[in-house]
Amino acid sequence: MENSGNRETIVLEDHVILARVCGANDENLKVIESGLGVHVSARGNEIRMEGGLVMKDKFRSVIDVLAAAARSGEAPSTEYVRTLVGDAAPDAIWETAINVPNGRRVHPRSKNQASYVRGMRENDISFCVGPAGTGKTYLAVAEALRLVLSKKLRKLVLTRPVVEAGENLGFLPGDLEQKLNPYLRPLQDAMESLAPFEVIRRLEEARSIEIAPLAYMRGRSLDDCAVILDEAQNTTKEQMKMFLTRIGQGSRAIVTGDVTQVDLPRRTESGLLHAIAALKNIDGIYFAYLHTVDVVRNPLIKKIIQAYEDYENEKI
Repeated sequence: MENSGNRETIVLEDHVILARVCGANDENLKVIESGLGVHVSARGNEIRMEGGLVMKDKFRSVIDVLAAAARSGEAPSTEYVRTLVGDAAPDAIWETAINVPNGRRVHPRSKNQASYVRGMRENDISFCVGPAGTGKTYLAVAEALRLVLSKKLRKLVLTRPVVEAGENLGFLPGDLEQKLNPYLRPLQDAMESLAPFEVIRRLEEARSIEIAPLAYMRGRSLDDCAVILDEAQNTTKEQMKMFLTRIGQGSRAIVTGDVTQVDLPRRTESGLLHAIAALKNIDGIYFAYLHTVDVVRNPLIKKIIQAYEDYENEKI
């Protein structure tokens, strides 16, 4: 590494690592330039920053994280680089990455997401509340798969309450399994995007993965399991209490929900909102809150959510 006047130079070990760090057409370097307000260039196996030496520590930290990702075989995306540049501690984003065995490596894309992952790892029960597209379910499934595929836990249990959002379950075609499939399919999609299909199928055949409606949890004791309750805003108080008291020895539970999309009948209190108020002071239970700024699904989703929030605020 060279530090001369208003210049900071980082030497990487080879051209392959350099190419992954820089991105296609040096797009990653352009993101760093824009975010840090400096000039960044690459030559040979060196990356050089000029101007704004107040940013040299941040520049070095961002490049170190990108180089570590490149060495592990990844090609960091511009979205990921933008997260590192905007975050106060890029190392925290790297340290909370989720390595799914035989599958993907998932990076939190915001400081709040990194805190959420850390909370899941350090607590027996974690709640994550946030709008659509913030990655709350995806990160939960990734962490749960990591625990099961690395044999730290024996089974992954995914569940959702069955509450119609404008449709009537009774009029859907097919038997009970076919009727329930649309409600549970998003959880299956998340798993299949994180690990190869044959890995998921092998776990299902070994009964190491179970996807079931919340009502099927009653009366059970879930020991040594990773348990995810998705769409928790649509549980009643009684259902939430029932679910939480199913968690047995050695298990991890993750509860996700969006309090702006409650589909329960009028005058029925959401079990998620009730749990947030009732359990907030209990040690071993972690609450993560994701916001519009944490939306990662599609940049347009962030604008849609913000527009709805602005519109509702104008009506108040």
